[in-house]
Amino acid sequence: MTIPEELRDVLDSNPEIISGAIRFKGTRVPLQALLQTLEDGDTLQDFLTGYPGVSIEQAEAVRRILRL
Repeated sequence: MTIPEELRDVLDSNPEIISGAIRFKGTRVPLQALLQTLEDGDTLQDFLTGYPGVSIEQAEAVRRILRL
């Protein structure tokens, strides 16, 4: 997956950080963590509780743009 233009302020990828996985900018939290949380039927709040370094604005932007 490539980072959509609309999410470049929210997501980042760097081969030297968590093996280049797409992550929330300013954190080491991979996007996959949010996707898996929602796929498991947990809420956005559950995700934010588990990953307090991710802001609600970041998570909501991803949900809105990726239509999760």
